[in-house]
Amino acid sequence: METAPLKSFATWARSALIREVAARVAVVLAPASPERVERRGAVAALERAVAAAGGGEKGRAAVADRVAYTWFNRVVALRFMDARGYTGVGVVSAGRDGAAGQPEILAEAKRGSVDGAVVGPLAARTVTDLLDGTRRSDDPQGEAYALLLAEYCRHWNRSMPFMFEREGDYTELLIPANLLADDSVLARAAAVLTPEVCEDVEVIGWLYQFYISERKDEVFAGFKRKRKAGAAEIPAATQLFTPHWIVRYLVENSLGRIWLLNRPDSRLADRMEHYIAPDGEQGDHPRIGGPEELRIIDPACGSGHLLTYAFDLLYAIYEEEGYAPSDIPGLILTHNLHGTEIDPRAGALAAFALSMKGRARQRTFFAKGIEPGIRVLEPHSFTRQELDLLLTAEGPRAAEEAFWNQFADADVLGSLIRPDEKLTARLAAHLASGAPDGDDLMSQDVVERAHRVVAQAEALLRQYTVVVANPPYMGARSFGPELTAFAKRVFPRTRHDLYAMFIERAFQLVAPRGSVAMVTMQTWMFLSAYEAMRKELLAANRPTAFAHLGTRAFGAINGEVVSTAAFVVEAGGAADRAGTFVRLTAEGTEAAKDAALRDAAAGRDASRTFLRSSGFFLALPGAPLAYWLDDALAAAFALPVALRTALRPKIGMRTGDNERFLRRWYEVSHGGIGRGCESADAAVASGRRWFPYHKGGGLRRWYGNQDFVVDWFDDGRDIKAATLAAYPQLSPDNLSWKISNEEWYFRPGVTWSDISTSGFAARHSPAGFLFDVKGSSGFPDGVPSEIVLALLNSRVTHEFTAALNPSTTIQVGDLAKIPFAEPSAPDAAVLVRNARRLVEIARADWDASETSWDFTGFGDRIARHGRAPLPAFLDGLCEEWAGLGAEARELELENEAVLNRTYGYTPPDTATDFTRFTTESEGKRAPEWLADLVSYAVGCMFGRYSLDVPGLVLADQGATLRDYLAKVPEPSFPPEKDNVIPIVGGDWFEDDIAARFRRFLRTAFGDEHFEENLRFVTASLGVGDLRDYFLKSFYKDHVQRYRKRPVYWMFSSPKGSFNALVYAHRYTPSTVSTVLNEYLREYRGKLEAGRRHHEGIAAGTGTARERAAAQKETDRLRKVLLELDSYEHDVLYPLATQQVRLDLDDGVRANYPRLGAALRRIPGLEAGHE
Repeated sequence: METAPLKSFATWARSALIREVAARVAVVLAPASPERVERRGAVAALERAVAAAGGGEKGRAAVADRVAYTWFNRVVALRFMDARGYTGVGVVSAGRDGAAGQPEILAEAKRGSVDGAVVGPLAARTVTDLLDGTRRSDDPQGEAYALLLAEYCRHWNRSMPFMFEREGDYTELLIPANLLADDSVLARAAAVLTPEVCEDVEVIGWLYQFYISERKDEVFAGFKRKRKAGAAEIPAATQLFTPHWIVRYLVENSLGRIWLLNRPDSRLADRMEHYIAPDGEQGDHPRIGGPEELRIIDPACGSGHLLTYAFDLLYAIYEEEGYAPSDIPGLILTHNLHGTEIDPRAGALAAFALSMKGRARQRTFFAKGIEPGIRVLEPHSFTRQELDLLLTAEGPRAAEEAFWNQFADADVLGSLIRPDEKLTARLAAHLASGAPDGDDLMSQDVVERAHRVVAQAEALLRQYTVVVANPPYMGARSFGPELTAFAKRVFPRTRHDLYAMFIERAFQLVAPRGSVAMVTMQTWMFLSAYEAMRKELLAANRPTAFAHLGTRAFGAINGEVVSTAAFVVEAGGAADRAGTFVRLTAEGTEAAKDAALRDAAAGRDASRTFLRSSGFFLALPGAPLAYWLDDALAAAFALPVALRTALRPKIGMRTGDNERFLRRWYEVSHGGIGRGCESADAAVASGRRWFPYHKGGGLRRWYGNQDFVVDWFDDGRDIKAATLAAYPQLSPDNLSWKISNEEWYFRPGVTWSDISTSGFAARHSPAGFLFDVKGSSGFPDGVPSEIVLALLNSRVTHEFTAALNPSTTIQVGDLAKIPFAEPSAPDAAVLVRNARRLVEIARADWDASETSWDFTGFGDRIARHGRAPLPAFLDGLCEEWAGLGAEARELELENEAVLNRTYGYTPPDTATDFTRFTTESEGKRAPEWLADLVSYAVGCMFGRYSLDVPGLVLADQGATLRDYLAKVPEPSFPPEKDNVIPIVGGDWFEDDIAARFRRFLRTAFGDEHFEENLRFVTASLGVGDLRDYFLKSFYKDHVQRYRKRPVYWMFSSPKGSFNALVYAHRYTPSTVSTVLNEYLREYRGKLEAGRRHHEGIAAGTGTARERAAAQKETDRLRKVLLELDSYEHDVLYPLATQQVRLDLDDGVRANYPRLGAALRRIPGLEAGHE
């Protein structure tokens, strides 16, 4: 079904209807409105509704929103029935001969034909008087149509009271205006809901989802502001329309399966494309005598999509059993299908959809007065005085009071409420006996509400053959106080998410050997928070069909938003009987998943199908539903040794304020970083403030991700003080909750990222590092660290971690559970040798980037290369890294063979989800290497690097040229003396950045190839002139390279006509004055001279063309000079007088804004984005 037009219509209709209904509320509630005289009761009901919703504008807005929703449902329902021909006359649609597209009932009325069976005599007379002018009106046709529409809604109230109001309902006072306009809700509904679209009642569900989509966005925006969800938010926040293929899978493998087990000769399977036939003997199952005994409930039914498909399957079952077609719809809706819901409008749509199913099969269905079994759970509560009327003389008062008030929050808790069976029966009997006595109105109202409470309790106590649902998904952090308290009290094992609570509740609603069929988030399958739930579920029940959908199963949700699973579990099934699991996580679209699932169901693709019993999962630590895990690897969990005996995995610290205590290493003075300290005492003795810090990072094996330093001066004095201030319940001797495993700091080991979307990867951690909770570390114990590292970077560990926790977050506890099989001595020697070499290669790769503190530069390589053309130099780099990358992969493959042999594991031929090690350097082509070389050249211009010595030269705050010469006494390429390099358009400075880069090329690669090399540089950078790259791209590239923490800062006028680069580590309070006096003002003077020159040409005796060109250049220079004048007087001069001082320890995010508008803005720096 094409849903884009439906979404456009529904979202537009919501805004239009709310606006129009709100206008009607204002008119009706005006002090002298005619409605106050003619419809007093309805107006009073409206006023009560406004007061109950908060009163004033808030109450009016809430009522307008609710009534707009109600009228949307009615318009959609009437249009659907018009399109299907169920109304007999177009109520909201034009007839085939309708005038100007007007609704047919109005066109007929204008011809004098009003259906007396539908429209009452008083209303008919008023309509006639309006249309013939007897009754005056500013909008006679609109007013007449509103009367007719209200009458038809009352008429349909007899068949569908859940959708259409009875006479006197205040919603008919609020019929939206302008319904006859060309662009009205009616006109758009008719255009979108064509007869073809209305062939499928599924359209009702899509419209429901799209209508509330904007409200859903509002609610989620509130969640980001830490607002909580109550009755007004939950329906919108949790609505997610279930795709039809998932609906079919769930219903066919629950309802369809149970019927086929009872009728082995049935042909029902022929129509079930998503049905997965049981493997082998199934043993006990529900004994069903006839179709009427099949009871299905959706405890969070929404718009009823799951139930409408169950209707289709049940109809086929009844037909197969020989029932009369005219009786089947009524039998299904009377005996088989049930649903509960907290949103009255969604419940109305579900009931309507089922009624449409009945009418499609039986022409006289409406006349039978059959109401679908959809129950909207209403909130009911009783005062102490009212309770006194209901309490029995002999019963426990507290228990009975709790019973009568258990539905006080029904619009939040819904079918999660678990009534007491015995108490329900006793109090129902008490009510049935005629108690309580009382003939007054209050007593009658109390008794009426008490009967509703009992009816709701009884509905939630019944047991059903099938419980099928797409339950609401909402994490506990968004729960309101009522739901939070309820979850902790009633659902302690599953309280973390609404969907998990519904899973637990489903097994209370299902009958023995019945089926629970649900589509939910996948987190319950693996997370430790649900371990108790999993073990209990698996110990007592049996999964029979399980489709692991992964992300993108819901096409209406964009992106990698939610990972889901659709499953059918037999209540009370034997733990040793296998069910069929289908893996669909690799397919990237809803359509691809559907096709793959049908292939698996038909037996056309066994590669994604696994047979697993409950016992298989219960044998794994934590009982994760890792159905794909190889049998040999699963058996390894029985080994007596786990990885925790060979490696001590430890979580790291949480500083509590990363903005204050963490820096990227290149933000601070390099001399202030204490590297290589092997103990806390050594760190204190060093007197340094900053120390290397593991903080996770992207997928990288063997070595690297050494980006950060942490403020651990004096053994973490400031972090510890801040922690104690934030958490006064802690003590100086007990900070482990935040500063965890401090005794393991500075030790060598291995580290990894706790979050990775691409798989697990471990790295060698040299001595001297502290570590973060996001970069947890482990410390080998009795086993060579190389063996542990080889294991952690293997496919074996990839399979284990995916089984124990396939989410993007790897916990320390997950690694500790990995089985450890000790390799033979020869194999151990191979692993040690290979791991050492792989660390060497990975380290060289990491250090090839200038964002590594061990980057040596290109000087030595250039010296070895000789003065050959630049392309040959870069090709040599590419070849060298291609060889190292190939070597690394060969070593990994050899490790794989060893570890697979050790664990008895044979990877499947289809295994492609394990990413082999690839060096970043290997992936670079000549243009990327050239960009690195240009960046290095700029570093040489500032003295950060030198062609003559490896590594960092000037990297401390306030470093001077004298410091440089102390390290490089006779530089072949001296750095800029005043730490300012101009970047402007044109050759205005003889030492600008383009000129300096040319000099670098000559110095590094020789004069003989200079022109060739320069052409290669400009071509590779994709620019016509070298200066263009520095003007337009260099600083952007630099900011990206240094993750928005640049070491070179760009002074830049508002439109970029003047730019000058400075090196932050060489910055002094006089640097701004240097930029101003030595560069900006000099540049302005040169431009002014140029302006006067061109002005003279424009006023001279040259050709017209020459004078026009000169005038154009004069105008351009004038604009540039105005820009520079403003930059000088408003920005640079005031800043120069301030003599701003920087402290590199404060970090770029604090220091960069101190120079304000003088510097080029870095998007996201203010927000701290990386």
